[in-house]
Amino acid sequence: MNLKNKIIIALVALIGLSACGKFEKFRKSASVPTKYKAAVDYYKKKEFDKAGILFDEVLPLLTGDSTQEMATFYQAKCDFENANYTVANTHFKRFSEVFSRSEFAEESIYMAAFSLYKDSPNFNLDQTGTLAAINELQSYLNNYPDSKYREDCSLMIKDLRKKLEKKAYEKAKLYYKTSPFNIASLKSAVIEITNFQRDFPDSDYNEEMAYFKVVSQFDLAKSTVEYKQKERYEEVVKFYLEFIDKYPQSSYLKTAEKWYTESQNEVVRIAKIEAEYKALQEKEKSNTSKIATSPQ
Repeated sequence: MNLKNKIIIALVALIGLSACGKFEKFRKSASVPTKYKAAVDYYKKKEFDKAGILFDEVLPLLTGDSTQEMATFYQAKCDFENANYTVANTHFKRFSEVFSRSEFAEESIYMAAFSLYKDSPNFNLDQTGTLAAINELQSYLNNYPDSKYREDCSLMIKDLRKKLEKKAYEKAKLYYKTSPFNIASLKSAVIEITNFQRDFPDSDYNEEMAYFKVVSQFDLAKSTVEYKQKERYEEVVKFYLEFIDKYPQSSYLKTAEKWYTESQNEVVRIAKIEAEYKALQEKEKSNTSKIATSPQ
């Protein structure tokens, strides 16, 4: 390493130490105005980690002061910029409640919802946070329909619903993949697919879901006790007809048709057995009646 580079590294280190020392000096300062001004300066320089620490420390001392409003708002913004989204949501909400007449009140409500959006979990995790974010964004839109953030909110809600859609799709598919001999899972698969079709009518997954519904219902009918089979095979026929009506060119058509044909045959077979059994019962009833009324 040449001398020039060594000098540059030494200067950078010295500046860093100086900046660090200055920050610690502000932290230890007993002067509230000095600490507040330093926090604002760090905020404007986008050094949100330092600004956030100073705002956290100085805010309890600003109660009733004219700077309390902006310090509270800046604190929440620092939380957001530092990716502390849960804390940011709480601080933005508190700001909008305490300073409801502030010019930043609406923005604070939006940022509270935006914080929940940023904190929304991946689709494969529990989606309580996603639902909370959708509710807050929708509430904001309901209260501020002409907001400049309207389009952003709509896009975020759409994105969050995609997570819910993916979660529901994977859940339904998981039940579908379960052994065809597991009656409870097969029932759950049909229920989850039906719920998916209701909740996400425009989903790109719906063709696949409609096919899974046919197959799951067929496996359920095949695996169930005899006295329930006819009704469940009839459901296969119904689901298949709904499937081909909506997706007449589907790549799943040939496979689905196999389950449809077999289900129709089973319905006819079971109906024939039921008719024969009923006829036998009627015959036995008739014979019993004749015996009872014949002279002894």
